[in-house]
Amino acid sequence: MYTFDKQAMGPEMIKRIDDAGVMAVLVVDQVKHAVPLAKALLAGGVDAIELTLRTPVAIEAAKAIKKEVPEITLGFGTVLSTEQVKAVVDVGADFAVAPGCNPKVIAEARKQGLDFAPGIMTPTDIEMAIHEGCRVLKLFPAETSGGMAHLESMVAPYQYLDLKFIPLGGCNMANARTYLESPLITAIGGSWIAKRNMILDENWELITRNAREIHTLIKEIRNI
Repeated sequence: MYTFDKQAMGPEMIKRIDDAGVMAVLVVDQVKHAVPLAKALLAGGVDAIELTLRTPVAIEAAKAIKKEVPEITLGFGTVLSTEQVKAVVDVGADFAVAPGCNPKVIAEARKQGLDFAPGIMTPTDIEMAIHEGCRVLKLFPAETSGGMAHLESMVAPYQYLDLKFIPLGGCNMANARTYLESPLITAIGGSWIAKRNMILDENWELITRNAREIHTLIKEIRNI
């Protein structure tokens, strides 16, 4: 039987993500939006975020959130290199995720003490990830790869390892229940909660409303 002799994500962070049930996936173009965005999400009950490293201001935006809204569980997404691992650790990231499974990046995250979840879509991806000590994996892209039907079929041989998944890519309020009702899912990734245009338009009220809607659903499903 396979055992994990090294851990890419510790039990405390696994519990924090599981308790959150959702992480808002964010693309921030202006630092000035970081704090009001985080506060808008928090007002709606969403306290975990994946701040993607897709814009030049992502690191500075994270610093602002860490300073002004410390209640947020701050994760980084699109972490593709060992240099980026070191950069997000310097900011004080709580965790990081990636769209794919790169053993060098996972190893660097473990070396730096950064809780990390790689992206998977195939059994080969899963086996690479578990070899690196990963028990929490990001299913990406979730919907176009087959959603829960694909995940349940693919995970069957690895069920005894108690792997948990964060689906991202096509998740929304219409299909959130399907994912959240599965014991395989620890949290869903939600880019719909605070879309890029909503942030640019400073539509904090809509973002809070979206956050509250998914938070309410999570409480219903998980009897929180």
